[in-house]
Amino acid sequence: MNRKIILTASFFGAVAVVLGAFGAHGLKNVIAADQLAIWSKGVEYQFYHTFALLFLSTFARFRNKLVDFAYYCFTIGIIFFSGSLYLLATREVLQLSWVNIVGPITPLGGLLLITGWIFLFFAALKNR
Repeated sequence: MNRKIILTASFFGAVAVVLGAFGAHGLKNVIAADQLAIWSKGVEYQFYHTFALLFLSTFARFRNKLVDFAYYCFTIGIIFFSGSLYLLATREVLQLSWVNIVGPITPLGGLLLITGWIFLFFAALKNR
């Protein structure tokens, strides 16, 4: 198993729990229901891809470029996709008028997450 991947997954997992709890308890009376749904979607996808990183770590003993690319796609994808959703959900509360420019980052993050899955697929094909 790859220490870097497991450490990254552990970090993202812990942050997802904290942000999920914060959304459920700290934000539910502060932001609108539709914004809370956006926040929750960010947490949900962060968790999904934290588990993907943990699974990816089992391929790391083969140490190839496909695993590395999947790792970077998942990591940057989580930051872009979930991070932009967190900002979009709380932009009014945080008074971040510039956050509207973050909107296009969300689909870019999603594309990176999809690409990470594709690299994972090819890593699995390569390592029998």
